[in-house]
Amino acid sequence: MSAVDYLLLGHVTRDLLPDGERLGGSVSYAALTARALGKTPAILTACEASFSLDALNGIPVERIDSEKTTTFENLETDSGRVQYLRAAALPLDFDSVPPRWRTAEILHLAPVLGEVPSALPSESFSYAFLGLTPQGWLRRWDETGRVFPARWTPDETLLRRADAVILSAEDIDGDESMLRAMTRRTKTLLLTEGRAGARLFQNGEESRIAAPSVPARDSTGAGDIFASAFFILYAESGDARRAAKIAACLAAQSVTRFGLEGIPTPKEIQFCSLED
Repeated sequence: MSAVDYLLLGHVTRDLLPDGERLGGSVSYAALTARALGKTPAILTACEASFSLDALNGIPVERIDSEKTTTFENLETDSGRVQYLRAAALPLDFDSVPPRWRTAEILHLAPVLGEVPSALPSESFSYAFLGLTPQGWLRRWDETGRVFPARWTPDETLLRRADAVILSAEDIDGDESMLRAMTRRTKTLLLTEGRAGARLFQNGEESRIAAPSVPARDSTGAGDIFASAFFILYAESGDARRAAKIAACLAAQSVTRFGLEGIPTPKEIQFCSLED
């Protein structure tokens, strides 16, 4: 087996849909994208032993057995989409990562529910690039399970050590003050804004990244595809703007299909790279 070079920590999820359920979670979309881009990913997660991970076939998964699998349901209302948390798996810790995976070049902390420690791992890890997608640290929920944005007070050491942080406009719920506070403590930060593309903050400067206009069918996982592609391309090239443009192109292509079908194809990877 090839050595793991892209390590992800976070919950896989059961996503409830009107016509059934499907595998979700940032780690699922990001790992499959990493593999499409030539990396060898691995995942630390927690879920029920009976929960099918067939869609991740071929990707090493260290599964912590949990009585429940993290489960989300999205409901469409007159005021927009409302998300509910229906079940939560056990939290994760760095000690559960197999030692053979701790030398992965890229470490991606990808919580969906605050299940990943908001801190740096121990010195037993020797990653070269640390990427954060902190959406799970920016969520709270009430007694009914309804999910709301939450203000996050990040560990200063974690934020300053991260090579890149990616979050969405939905994650910060329009809180520009929190965004500005994070950009002052982060080397590279991207805020994705759906059809509007993304805002790149680096070295005290802000720039815009446009997103291609495409007919959208399902935006689920687009942000995770963007993040994984960006982390890989940026780690390889050191060119944040170029990496963001390609990642935005791949994320845009993903919304033309449903769920995990949106993972980049070889043709799309070639197209988006040439378009840059």
